[in-house]
Amino acid sequence: MRNSMKVAKWEFKKNVKNKSFIISLLITPLMFIIFYSLPNLLDSFESEPEAPTVYIQDDLQIWESVGALVETQGIEWDTEITSENPETILDEVQNHENTAYIVFDEQALEEGLLTVYTNESMEGEFSQEVNILLQPLQQFRISQLELSDEEAAYIARDISINQTEMSQNTDEGTDPLTRLVPGIFGGVILFSIVMTGMMVFQSASQEKKEKVAEIILSSLKPTELMQGKIIGYFAVGMSQVLVWVIILLPFLLWKSDFPIAEYLFVPETLFFVFISILGYLLFAAIFAGIGATFEDVDTTSNFQGFVFMLPFVPLLFIGPVLSDPSGIIAQIGTYFPLSSPGVLLMRLSMLDSWPWVEIGISLAILVASIWICMKLAGKIFSIGILIYGKNASLKEMVKWLKY
Repeated sequence: MRNSMKVAKWEFKKNVKNKSFIISLLITPLMFIIFYSLPNLLDSFESEPEAPTVYIQDDLQIWESVGALVETQGIEWDTEITSENPETILDEVQNHENTAYIVFDEQALEEGLLTVYTNESMEGEFSQEVNILLQPLQQFRISQLELSDEEAAYIARDISINQTEMSQNTDEGTDPLTRLVPGIFGGVILFSIVMTGMMVFQSASQEKKEKVAEIILSSLKPTELMQGKIIGYFAVGMSQVLVWVIILLPFLLWKSDFPIAEYLFVPETLFFVFISILGYLLFAAIFAGIGATFEDVDTTSNFQGFVFMLPFVPLLFIGPVLSDPSGIIAQIGTYFPLSSPGVLLMRLSMLDSWPWVEIGISLAILVASIWICMKLAGKIFSIGILIYGKNASLKEMVKWLKY
């Protein structure tokens, strides 16, 4: 293990000092900040919308009180009381943008129908703002009935709807965001360290191509070299995530009204990170073993592409998991090792009550798969890293496993 840690330290230093890694490390959060801030920045250059011009025909003589109510609601209209011919005003509305015509007449009282004419260019918010005129108009109608104050108050009282949703008695009061936010964070970690873990594949192939593996293996065992690479690239991936969190978290806490820290620093986050680490170990073992069998990565693009697609297997289950997190397809994805980490993160982010039996079985299968893959990858790595001149076939890999 001591030699493995030396290899891990060497791989870590080699990668974190790489200029391309440093650039990508800083550009990624910078791009996030730019795209997050860009909409607000563009909005700041837009001119404030002009207040709509609203012509008022006040046959009922109620606009003085109604207009005061409009102002108290913060509605900005450029109002003008008019007594001109309605056809003239309608022509004005039709030919001028952002213009409206409101008629307070006897028809509004008798039929309860307030007539509003608007230009087709009128903003959609105006339709919502007009609704505020209905209440004072209703009160004016009631005042014409000469009712007592108690009767008028009773009739004017609004009737609202009190809707109560009845849910199952499982995990009542649990805020879904306490699972969703940690789940998203765990997914980011899984994606980041697995993408970094793909560098194990390229590193093993590169060292074999440059024929430096013999020199390295003269002082340590092949399995120690493989384990060192896995640990080293894991440290690189976690360092990358740590830098992103250090840069982005303060920015999000500053810019966003959403209480990210409240939902992120919870016990569920540690569990999701643990699942992500298990996923990395599984794929890193596969990448290390397969990478050692390639003499030249450039000549194996098809097979390399297939190996690189393995971490994306959970995407095959995203539809069934989102539609039914407790369904049979979601359970199958939970138990299948290649999809288990990603499917677990998705399911546990959505479920109110966690199925601990299924989680325990899934983690047991995942840990056993990691152990088996480490053993198999160690055998393939120890032989493949020292074979030059060709890329190993699948038949040869199976043969090596028998040794």
